[in-house]
Amino acid sequence: MKAQQALEAKTTEKPIFVEAEKLINRMEELTRNIAQRAYEFFEERGRRFGYELDDWFRAESELMRRVPTTMKETDEAFTFQAEVPGFKANEIKISAEPHQLMIEGDSEQTTEEKSEKVVFSERRTNRFCRSFTLSAEIDPSKVNANLKDGVLEIILPKVPVRPAVGVEIKTA
Repeated sequence: MKAQQALEAKTTEKPIFVEAEKLINRMEELTRNIAQRAYEFFEERGRRFGYELDDWFRAESELMRRVPTTMKETDEAFTFQAEVPGFKANEIKISAEPHQLMIEGDSEQTTEEKSEKVVFSERRTNRFCRSFTLSAEIDPSKVNANLKDGVLEIILPKVPVRPAVGVEIKTA
């Protein structure tokens, strides 16, 4: 039994929780980088208009990784799952606010220096950033996140709904 618990402890890692402001600043920086890369595509095409959205999506796919996600809701909580294979817990940052969830991952990439000239290269980026608006209020202090086998699971407990209180109207 203890061996099983030790194995589970080794395979389940805790991502880092950060303030929303830090993630928002990083999202803004990433948006600027995407805009710059999209502009480079525009210039490469001879500054022809009509392909702005294509340029943006191409730049976004080049600079950010697609992260498949699932969010489920019960009366008590939201359960969020994201597929993030290749990321370690310390490379993922999470921010939870009463109606917002933001996650970001940035994995270090090592590159080898080669003497050949690269003519064409396809590689996958190791960076993602997602933001989700929640339909009910959560308690950010009770949010729990685990990373196991490349799946990030975040449990966001809802704030209990208080029953309506009747108010008596007094006449003067």
